[in-house]
Amino acid sequence: MCERAKLWENKGEELIENLEVVTVPSPSPKRLPVKQYAVQSQLPVYEWPDVGSGEYDVGVVASFGRLLSEALILKFPYGILNVHPSCLPRWRGPAPIIHTVLHGDTVAGVTIMQIRPKRFDVGPILKQETVPVPPKSTTKDLEAVLSRLGANMLISVLKTLPESLNNGRQQPAEGVTHAPKISAATSCIKWEEQTSEQIFRLHRAIGNIIPLQTLWMNSTIKLLDVVEVNSSVLTDPKLTGQAVIPGSVIYHRQSQILLVCCKDGWIGVRSVMLKKTLTATDFYNGYLHPWYQKNSLAPPSQCRFQTLRLPLKKKQEKKIVAMQ
Repeated sequence: MCERAKLWENKGEELIENLEVVTVPSPSPKRLPVKQYAVQSQLPVYEWPDVGSGEYDVGVVASFGRLLSEALILKFPYGILNVHPSCLPRWRGPAPIIHTVLHGDTVAGVTIMQIRPKRFDVGPILKQETVPVPPKSTTKDLEAVLSRLGANMLISVLKTLPESLNNGRQQPAEGVTHAPKISAATSCIKWEEQTSEQIFRLHRAIGNIIPLQTLWMNSTIKLLDVVEVNSSVLTDPKLTGQAVIPGSVIYHRQSQILLVCCKDGWIGVRSVMLKKTLTATDFYNGYLHPWYQKNSLAPPSQCRFQTLRLPLKKKQEKKIVAMQ
């Protein structure tokens, strides 16, 4: 939140006279890079709901995740701005970058908007810019691009704040989509329902937050490194010469990956977590090969990953969201 902001006319001059920072509570200081930076820069820092007692010109929030009251917004003569990493009204909500990647959007963007009381992401748009999403981008990749774009856009708006506020436009009623928080259940692969492309997108979207999960012989296994399968591998007689069903697991020795059958094809897995981190070769030697030896007469379809169904407990329903 900015205190007594002074707008610059020319680049290189001082834009903000005083700056104070409000962060959400967190049990882990590592999850609050803004707070770390503020402390290092000797800026006043408050923990929500404490917002300090100073007089402010304008407030700015980014990935704050808290509804703001009208009384708080009215403390700021120029209101409170939100730096939101999507092209509103697409992907309103707390996880826009994740859903951009998850749904395979080819265009992303940042919106600078005004906050409205007790509602998320519905205020007037002051500035909006789009960027193409590079193929196979992860959430982390796209987050880096959009954070730089958003920072530059915010400075641009602050430099011409009264004019930007006067020229704000209402969000269109069409094209509204929502980006809810991600839960642990989102990471559970549904082999019979999801295509290989959907699984790849899921891995790129949330893999750095919570690894994809599945069930192996009644034990939860996490897929740490999911990769696309080379077309030459798919012509291997091992894959084409037998009936397989979604979830079937085959070790491909030449490429040293696990091949897993999904709704429309195969994905590759280079490493997993089952008690400890294992390469595909480790998993084959320690689990797959012994199973085949012990169950030589069983059909290969019995040796497969199955969809993990998480029990409906509060702890496991706890929402998880990236720091965006």
